[in-house]
Amino acid sequence: MAGNVFGNLFRLTTFGESHGKGLGGVVDGCPAGVMLDLDFIQDELDRRKPGQSKIVTQRKEGDKVEFYSGVFEGLTTGTPIGFLIVNDNQKSHDYDHIKDKFRPSHADFTFQEKFGVRDYRGGGRSSARETASRVVGGAIAKLILKSKGIEITAYVSQVGSLRLEVSHESLNLNEIENNIVRCPDPVLAEEMINHIMDVRKQGDTIGGVVSCVIKGTPVGLGEPVFDKLHAELGKGMLSINAVKGFEFGSGFEGVALKGSQHNDEFYISEKGVKTKTNLSGGIQGGISNGEDIYFKVAFKPVATIMQDQNSVDKDGDSVVVSGKGRHDPCVVPRAVPIVEAMAALTVVDYLMLKKTNQLSDL
Repeated sequence: MAGNVFGNLFRLTTFGESHGKGLGGVVDGCPAGVMLDLDFIQDELDRRKPGQSKIVTQRKEGDKVEFYSGVFEGLTTGTPIGFLIVNDNQKSHDYDHIKDKFRPSHADFTFQEKFGVRDYRGGGRSSARETASRVVGGAIAKLILKSKGIEITAYVSQVGSLRLEVSHESLNLNEIENNIVRCPDPVLAEEMINHIMDVRKQGDTIGGVVSCVIKGTPVGLGEPVFDKLHAELGKGMLSINAVKGFEFGSGFEGVALKGSQHNDEFYISEKGVKTKTNLSGGIQGGISNGEDIYFKVAFKPVATIMQDQNSVDKDGDSVVVSGKGRHDPCVVPRAVPIVEAMAALTVVDYLMLKKTNQLSDL
């Protein structure tokens, strides 16, 4: 299986399955001398882990990370950083009933066709549990970015049809962790929570949107052709389980504007060249322009529902698939730290890839 590595100079390789002994990863290319704040990394994992509230799966995983290499006396050494997260709350028998059946909208059928074998226990490698390793790698990336004055903040901006109608600039982002759905609007957050609970009682699921803003990025990250900054951010986000869409800046809404309305005019400020508006989303020509980078990530409804669904088995016979086990009724509250992690991995990699392009800079 290919595709287990993300990044160029700052690379994260992940391994493991949802019902195996554990998951883990290797971070390669991390600079030496980074103070590895283990409490911060564990806090990031705790934001993603199951069982943290009444609106997520009640599976109880400790998600405790252990580091095995690349760290000495609290500092990174510049060598590969190896880590492991042990699985400690599996109920693999919950999946016995779909051993030979293909669950609608899951990876069961495509895995079976591609590899000829699949781990039916929770989806194995296709399970969203794999993202725990991404959060660890992203937390290390965040520590590097923090030292450079770069801050990444994601939040839930939509659940079903309930949607925030204002930009991140009008929100108090300090409110994000004050409610279990991670929406910075307390009133809308309560509506979202009630909606998720109602959907769960119906044995169903609901989708949503996670918005993200990156502040403090320097001008010049990204390459203008195939390696545009927003293209790599899009790749990172679209690689997350259940993601069905990515847009940055004005996104699809921008098509309704005229060029005279959409263009971000430049002006000179005390901090240098700035733009009066930021419909470009902080990226122009595939390169960061120093303004806030912001984007949205759309997550589909979780595929496992507690209702009967028609499907087929590996022999081609028609079957009925019934949902069973512990699953999220809505994935977006737990997806917030995953979105931040993939953004951090992308930005750190581009910081390292940034090269001198002018003779005067040599």
